[in-house]
Amino acid sequence: MTDGHREGSRQTIIFVDADGCPVKEEVYRVARRYGVPVTVVANSWMRVPEEEGFELALVKGDFDAADDWIAERACERDVVVTADIPLADRCLKSGARVLGPRGREFTRDSIGEAMAARDLSAELRDMGIQTGGPEPFGKRDRSRFLQALDAMLQGCRRGPQGSG
Repeated sequence: MTDGHREGSRQTIIFVDADGCPVKEEVYRVARRYGVPVTVVANSWMRVPEEEGFELALVKGDFDAADDWIAERACERDVVVTADIPLADRCLKSGARVLGPRGREFTRDSIGEAMAARDLSAELRDMGIQTGGPEPFGKRDRSRFLQALDAMLQGCRRGPQGSG
């Protein structure tokens, strides 16, 4: 598995949009428990566990190169960990399951609202209106993420997701 892409295979892979991701260690812990491979995708080198099933995909190019790499490879039964809403949308269209670092699952039903909120916040910032940004990342977020990733991987074992 050199590029994370498996033709005809049904095995789940966790793709991590790694630049700025605060839950990589949690991903590794849950992946070990389930025996699920992890591909960490980043624009610069970072340490990943030196164990079978863990790999770093170092992506060079423009700002969206890592997003493009993940979106081209993530498919049904895969899990993508990202806070990037446009990337989440692209991966959902490929049938992947998507989880934000704070434990929020993006679904086909919820992604439109998330995109609209993102666009509104960007527009307000462009107008010079301070939106405050997200709360600092904390223990509760980490715990919520762990629970959601565990549930998502159990769902992957059951089969393709519905529209939910």
